[in-house]
Amino acid sequence: MSVPVAHRMPLLLDAGGAHAVPPAGTSPRAFAHPGWIILAASFWLATAANLPLWLALRELALFERSGGWLFAVSFGLIIAASLACVVSVLAWRWTLKPVLALLLVASSFGAHFMLAYHVVIDSAMLTNALQTNPREVRDLLGPRFFASVGLLGVLPCVALWRWRVDYGRWQRRAVHNFLQAGAALLALVVLVLASFSPLASTMRNHKELRYLVNPLNAVYALGKLAGRPLQRSDVLQPLGLDARVAWPPSARPPLLVLVLGETGRSGNFGLNGYGRDTTPELARRDVASFRNAWSCGTSTAASVPCMFSNLGRTGFDARKHDTEGLLDVVQHAGMAVLWVDNQSGCKGVCDRVSSVSTANLADPQLCPGGECYDGIMLEGLDERMAALPPERRARGVVIVLHQMGSHGPAYHQRSPAAFKRFVPECTGNDLQACSGEALVNAYDNSIAYTDHFLSGTIAWLGKQHAYETAMVYVADHGESLGENNLYLHGMPYVLAPDVQKRVPWITWTSAAFAQRRGVTSACLRGEADRPVSHDNYFHSVLGLLAVQGSVYRRSLDVYASCATSPTDEVAGTAAMLARLDPKPGKRAD
Repeated sequence: MSVPVAHRMPLLLDAGGAHAVPPAGTSPRAFAHPGWIILAASFWLATAANLPLWLALRELALFERSGGWLFAVSFGLIIAASLACVVSVLAWRWTLKPVLALLLVASSFGAHFMLAYHVVIDSAMLTNALQTNPREVRDLLGPRFFASVGLLGVLPCVALWRWRVDYGRWQRRAVHNFLQAGAALLALVVLVLASFSPLASTMRNHKELRYLVNPLNAVYALGKLAGRPLQRSDVLQPLGLDARVAWPPSARPPLLVLVLGETGRSGNFGLNGYGRDTTPELARRDVASFRNAWSCGTSTAASVPCMFSNLGRTGFDARKHDTEGLLDVVQHAGMAVLWVDNQSGCKGVCDRVSSVSTANLADPQLCPGGECYDGIMLEGLDERMAALPPERRARGVVIVLHQMGSHGPAYHQRSPAAFKRFVPECTGNDLQACSGEALVNAYDNSIAYTDHFLSGTIAWLGKQHAYETAMVYVADHGESLGENNLYLHGMPYVLAPDVQKRVPWITWTSAAFAQRRGVTSACLRGEADRPVSHDNYFHSVLGLLAVQGSVYRRSLDVYASCATSPTDEVAGTAAMLARLDPKPGKRAD
């Protein structure tokens, strides 16, 4: 008995589980040429997945201008041709569908976040995404997220994977890939030349649009990140090996707490003239606040390594190799350093110092639901400090407390119930669904808790009688709360609004520390409106600690105008000792 031909047909599968080569005798209409699937995916990505771009063009009233719709059609075709050109090179049996699926899913993620928070996708934002921890991811998820990803990413991927493709032999596939890429490139060149004038004008006047072209923005950002190791040496360069502490040996050693704030808007601090009293506890402390302070970046990943560097924002971005930072210099000076983290890590700043994370500790009051309030960092801090090397503690101690602060979008989770003074409060992560008042209330409540935390840190320092103590609080970046329909942070620095770059900078010194260094709150308050930035942070901390060396620049030390020379008392002590015990061949005065 013979078996029907159809039952004897070989079944060849591609990477997506579909027929790769039509067996002899089958209808060719059941299979598609790879070019058609590339065109379909490219047009889907250029249209539906670029909804944020089209909405931005509408808000700019570009559609209302003469030829506006023609420009939009040309722009969409340019995006589709660019995608087709890139994907055609990868149109092989084992790569085409996985690459297109990755682009579809990535574009659905990008479209959601650009629509929900009006952020843009660049290398800094991609770095933030790659460094996001599970807690932060949870805050960003919600029904709208799953709907966007499902409609723009998952459903097209299902259709893609069910689409049967005829790849043919590899020799023919190579020729076809070359021809497809060439045709797409030719179309791209023709389209750009045909619409060059309006395209160049639009991109020059509205630079933010280039970060909305989805998913080419993510592809470009990923390529830029991948190329950084080629642009920069991976050998860490030492810094400040000649650092020394010019602190009088007869005095109690310094203890400085650096509170690294998260997502702090300078304008929302009552100390800085905000209409709400968000900082009542700090107002009762003898603190000074710089009201005109600016960040190094608009994200934690950009700002934190930069502010702990000696290079400043411009130099840090242009660096050819990585170097040690502020905490390394402090250690080279012989002092003890401890990093306590209640966030997503120190971004490499604390890699060579003692560090501990409090983010996942179990405390029924300070860590409800598995996420800890910043107050947890003060618990057990005495024991952590006591565990540092005693010979270093004798020279001085620097403790960095890295806050969760006001990290969004779940601002309501950053403050306990006792600090929710401003109601109603936005309790969701779909910020556009909240009223402006409720959103600001949730954020201001997080600032009120930061006020309490900083006051508690000062109280803790007041109990450290073996040291002369001080505290400096500086936030890493600011935040958008719906102004100009922008939310969160991470915009490219040149495009970011001031609220994402203007940060609080608050200083407290004990009476003994102020007397020793001359850095009094009264003197600092006279400098309250002086422009300062993260570029000053490295040198200001060293100056406050009286750490001297070749890397310290007094001109960038914001405390230098109030401080006494750190070597005055040391020099006086040395002279007295020299008179009592002169060197051989010298005569005592």
